[in-house]
Amino acid sequence: MALAKSVYNLLFRRTSTFAVTIMVTAVAFERTFDLAGDAVFESLNRGKLWKHIKHNYEKN
Repeated sequence: MALAKSVYNLLFRRTSTFAVTIMVTAVAFERTFDLAGDAVFESLNRGKLWKHIKHNYEKN
């Protein structure tokens, strides 16, 4: 209960800190979701993407 009260007093008591908390959480969630989606896409398409096969077509 003390942890919940501390979090409430720190982040949710005032409207301004509540709004900032929501914005920061949204940006962090978006970044994490984007990275996870890219990782899943690349794992499903391994060997089919340009960065995986470009060595076959580039001349050094």
